[in-house]
Amino acid sequence: MLTTTMKYFLVSLCLLGTFLHALAQCVPASEFQLEGDYLLGGLFNVHHDSDPVYHDRPEAIDCSSKPLVNSSYRRFQLMRFSVEEINNSTNLLPNVSLGYEIFDYCSDTRTFPGIFNLISDNLIQPGGEPHKNRSKIIAVVGASTSTQSLTVAPLFMMNLIPMVSYAAASSVFSRIQNFPSFLRTVPPNQDTIEVIVNILQHYNWRWVAFLYIDDDFGRDGLELFIKRIKDTEICLAYTKGLDQYTDYSQIFKQIEAQRIGIIIVFAPEWAAEPLLVSAIRLNVTNKVWIAVNTWSLNKKLPKEKGIKNIGTVIGFSESEVTIPGFSDFIYSSRSLTHCENAEPFFCNQACNCSSPNAEDVLAAEPTFNLYVYTAVYAIAHALHNALQCGSGRCNRNITVYPHMVLAELKKSNFTILNQSIRFDENGDPNYGSFSIVFWNQSGDAEVIGFNQLHPPFHFFINDSKIQWYTEGEVPTLQCSPECRTGYAKKYNGIYKCCFDCEMCPIGTYVNSTEDPYKCINCKETEWSAAGSTSCNLRVVEYIPFTDSGAILIMVGASALVGLTLAMSVLFAINYNTPVVRSAGGPMCFLILGCLSLCSLSIFFYFGKPTISFCILRFLPFLLFYTVCLACFVVRSFQIVCIFKMAAKFPKLHSWWIKYHGQWLVITVAFVTQALSLLIGYTYFPPKPYDDISWYPDKIILGCDINLKASSGSVGLLLCLCSLCFIFSYMGKDLPKNYNEAKAITFCLLLLILTWIMFATVYILYRGKYIQTLNALAVLSSLYSFLLWYFFPKCFIMIFRSYKNTQEYFQGLIQNYTKTISQ
Repeated sequence: MLTTTMKYFLVSLCLLGTFLHALAQCVPASEFQLEGDYLLGGLFNVHHDSDPVYHDRPEAIDCSSKPLVNSSYRRFQLMRFSVEEINNSTNLLPNVSLGYEIFDYCSDTRTFPGIFNLISDNLIQPGGEPHKNRSKIIAVVGASTSTQSLTVAPLFMMNLIPMVSYAAASSVFSRIQNFPSFLRTVPPNQDTIEVIVNILQHYNWRWVAFLYIDDDFGRDGLELFIKRIKDTEICLAYTKGLDQYTDYSQIFKQIEAQRIGIIIVFAPEWAAEPLLVSAIRLNVTNKVWIAVNTWSLNKKLPKEKGIKNIGTVIGFSESEVTIPGFSDFIYSSRSLTHCENAEPFFCNQACNCSSPNAEDVLAAEPTFNLYVYTAVYAIAHALHNALQCGSGRCNRNITVYPHMVLAELKKSNFTILNQSIRFDENGDPNYGSFSIVFWNQSGDAEVIGFNQLHPPFHFFINDSKIQWYTEGEVPTLQCSPECRTGYAKKYNGIYKCCFDCEMCPIGTYVNSTEDPYKCINCKETEWSAAGSTSCNLRVVEYIPFTDSGAILIMVGASALVGLTLAMSVLFAINYNTPVVRSAGGPMCFLILGCLSLCSLSIFFYFGKPTISFCILRFLPFLLFYTVCLACFVVRSFQIVCIFKMAAKFPKLHSWWIKYHGQWLVITVAFVTQALSLLIGYTYFPPKPYDDISWYPDKIILGCDINLKASSGSVGLLLCLCSLCFIFSYMGKDLPKNYNEAKAITFCLLLLILTWIMFATVYILYRGKYIQTLNALAVLSSLYSFLLWYFFPKCFIMIFRSYKNTQEYFQGLIQNYTKTISQ
């Protein structure tokens, strides 16, 4: 039988056992550690060190005093869930268990000691065995930010310990030479920036502000954005880095001053939250906010009072995928018994923190959750391959080193949650897409489209699902309104999005799709009105032979030839009469023949110009009209010489008669003109040209005359015309009835008047009918001599034959001689 003392002793043992059991129920094992055959490292910023404190001397940061980040804690729990799910799997690592050691990365000083412990495995001991180059872990998941990853990555890179990040998106990690064992499941910043630009271009938004977190992640995003929009129509109007000292009121003053309507917020949720809250407080309205994947799924902001007043929030996030079993895991892990007097303890660092309840964890922003889940499974699949687990069991005799896991990670090709997982040569994910989201009126992030990040690339937004603050219309939000059709942009500042609009002048056009800043000249064969967007072919015009005006002029030229022929016959019949001899005798036939030959030029003013047409248009007239003028020069000189110079200069008169001076002058003039034309037309022949300067919509076909080549020929004509006019004018006081000099003077006045009129018209008008007028001027020049010099003599010979006698002319001369002597 038991004594009373023994009974009390047994009762005390029972009570002690009960107390120890209860105490064991109150103090669960640390959530940050799990034993296993192979350990994974984990870096999660469960607490956020948002307010750095500056001390006189270094002091350790107490993470428990920092704000708990529910979304990071949710990701932390997701790693635990993933490991547990893998350990319960019969297909993946069937007879191998995974463990983990996770650190709350809110402070470098708190995290570094644990990281050194992970990578050293306590192998460095004084006097001990040589270092076996084997770490305590086979891979690490994390860290939560690009800056944290940059801080610790070199420690893992030295021994090629795989570091699979779920959130470090900075482009620097794509440099395989600097980060050989770094991989990530989160899309890099290049992909994020590409989606932002796709959204901007989809809505034709160009005048934007870029607000970024002032750390490695944000600065990298800004640099990539600037590079990406370099060759686009997007203008970066304003940039500002965000930190704990940011003056939000100053930011929004600058944005309002520059009339910026699009605000890109490239920052994590803890930086985006105070920005948008300040926008509500400062009454910022009518903006479009583009949320990146770090805060687009924020659960708190869409339900903030007054959030609808700031404008429209659209963004993008990882494609939302439900991870089966995670909710049950959270509820089961939160249901552990907690004693009222027990100190809550779940950190493996010196933290005094309380566990959030299951509802808070599940309600937290789900960003990066899928990437954490994928990262853990990628490592598990790599270890599965390294251990040769294909036969249903793993070969546990194989010693697995981190570099072996790294090699298998780079070859990853497995499917999880209907997503094929692969990495490219830089360790970036070669898969995935973003969901385009819109913060609707209910305060939820509604999926309205998607952006496939890898081939086949595809971008889609269902615009009908978006309720814009403009009540239906997509906001334009430009620095300058778009130019109207036919107007080109002209920069009025340093930004290409700020411009004035100028109408493109006649003969130019603007192609808004290729270069909206330039008025392009049309081709010579094209034309355009002011404010055009394209050119039209010019109408080619010339005078055809069938033109009524051309026909009349050619009939006139033909009539001239007939008249000269008839007059030549008449003059031949009356060759020995005084009228014919006084008119020039045999010289008349030369003049009439040259007038007929000059008329050949008229026929080449019509039809489409060619080189031969252009030569024959000028050559006959210039050459044979020179002979005509030369004949009239000597004829007028002879008239003056007979009546005046014979008495005063008898020797000169006898010399003129003896050597036939008139024919000598005519021959010299003809030979000089022929040589001038031959030389000029040999080197600079007239050729067809298109006159595009007179009419903007027409091309007038004509003949181009080189002024240098034609100056000698025209100069000779002018010289002969001047001499002829001088000599004929000197004989103006000859007998009234003896009017040859007066006739020549009158013909020259008509000739000069004709070409003055043509020159005036040529200055004022350059249309196709200028060729008709030119031909008419030539014809008038021929008829002036034919009608006013030869026709009166023909009239005398036919109708006044009594005046065509020797006695009549003798009487006129005697009367004139008496007048002079008196």
